Amino acid sequence: MKNMKKQDENWFFWQDIARPPQDNMDVDVLLLEHASQLGKVLLRFYEWDRPSVSIGFVQKTEIVPDIEKYTVVNRPTGGGVVYHDRDFTYSVIIPNNHWIAELDRVDSYKVIHKALVRAFATLGIKGLLVDSEQPKSDRATMQCFVTPTKYDVLCDDEGTIQKCAGSAQRRTKNGILHQGSIILKPHLFEHKSLADALKIAFEQEFNISLISYNPDFLNI
Repeated sequence: MKNMKKQDENWFFWQDIARPPQDNMDVDVLLLEHASQLGKVLLRFYEWDRPSVSIGFVQKTEIVPDIEKYTVVNRPTGGGVVYHDRDFTYSVIIPNNHWIAELDRVDSYKVIHKALVRAFATLGIKGLLVDSEQPKSDRATMQCFVTPTKYDVLCDDEGTIQKCAGSAQRRTKNGILHQGSIILKPHLFEHKSLADALKIAFEQEFNISLISYNPDFLNI
């Protein structure tokens, strides 16, 4: 099958509902399993129906501080502890015949995160990509937003450069699941304006159009 290229594609866009933590993760797993059936890249925006924490698939629940305040769920991807009471979450599901799937893992993070930097710029926030490898962290205990890795996104937060967006991936024979989180702060980003900016930025960065879509065939 001919690989899909930038100039001849559209992506699906799914504005999902707020779901329980495990359901959110199960949805992404199902979408990855059906990536070839989808036939297009799918960009999913979604929310959480309760204060939640997701942890990397190799991490243990007991590493979460104040665990009694949150519902904790393991992601199907790696990475560290992410609190979902103050962030914007999205997923990108990429079929295995897409040009992004031909990139190595690090470069695939770069091309997706460039869209985030573009979106932040339209909101008056300067974002930049971490351009070098960072010291290795203990994946069993790492906290996502205090542990930047190459091509994570940093932002200037009132004079302090901090990580404001990170992600993790799972790759299978079906394609790539890219799960991302962006910190929401009133003086940086609020949910609706960020969602609008991200949709435009993905279209511009990848030279595509987003087509509203609901994968109801998954019965989710």
